[in-house]
Amino acid sequence: MKTKSAFYLFLLIILTHVNPLMAQKANKLPQLLIRLDDIGMNHSVNMAAEKVAKTGLPFSVSLQFACPWYQEAVEILKKYPNVSVGVHLTLTSEWKNYRWGPVTGRTAVPSLVDEVGYFPHSTSAFAKSGYKLDEVETELSAQIERALASGLKISYIDPHMGIALSTPELRALTEKLAHKYNLAISTLSSVTYFGETYMEMWGEPIATKKKIFLDYVSNKLNPERPNLVVIHTATPSPEMDALVDMNSNMMNAKDGKPLTSLHRQTELNMLLSPEFRSMEGKKFRMINYRQLLATKDISILKASNTK
Repeated sequence: MKTKSAFYLFLLIILTHVNPLMAQKANKLPQLLIRLDDIGMNHSVNMAAEKVAKTGLPFSVSLQFACPWYQEAVEILKKYPNVSVGVHLTLTSEWKNYRWGPVTGRTAVPSLVDEVGYFPHSTSAFAKSGYKLDEVETELSAQIERALASGLKISYIDPHMGIALSTPELRALTEKLAHKYNLAISTLSSVTYFGETYMEMWGEPIATKKKIFLDYVSNKLNPERPNLVVIHTATPSPEMDALVDMNSNMMNAKDGKPLTSLHRQTELNMLLSPEFRSMEGKKFRMINYRQLLATKDISILKASNTK
């Protein structure tokens, strides 16, 4: 009897020491922030976000509240507390034959729309459009207020195609809105507010995208800083397969066939792959922006270079 008691005491001592050690080791793993962009853009993008949400892993989504399918996205995201939500501030409409315009309506912000009432199709078109800063503020405020009224907990804002941080004036305006609505600003490739490193999979070739991603999250994460990887996902659909990106030749084959759908399917598959899932807790610890910001003071936003 004494032998059995001694064994259980020994086991208790081991468990008491091992569990904290395991927790300490997990806390020392690099932090991986996965951010899915363009949610609400269409049904296929929303379905992909839900597939990732069903894994239970913590991640973030940037939702385009100016897009036609945002209401479906809101309905989906309310079911998944593991997902942190941001507003993907939108001032462009980049798909051929699939366009959107301002939440406020074309007459309220006439400098932000083209001749048929949609946002400009590219960053360069926006830059040359003669946009007025007060109209940009009106529109972006309306997008944020639509988000807040949706019932979702909104953690941050970030710029679709980088526009809302692309000039000193637009950056100052975005920071003003972040302060006004008590929201964080997620990292752009050249600007960070909370020390995140930045990696985006959008421009990687389809054939090597998964390999590059898995190598990056396995071997190249910074153990001292949160590591943001921006992902664009979608499920296969006739609508998605027909989308032509008017900004990048990389998203279209030489014969003009759209490649965006294949890019996004590849990025979805790599997130759902057993190889990636098996790395969580071993190579990195996944967090979302809500968890990151719980330890940060967002009342003082100070931009710095990501390099």
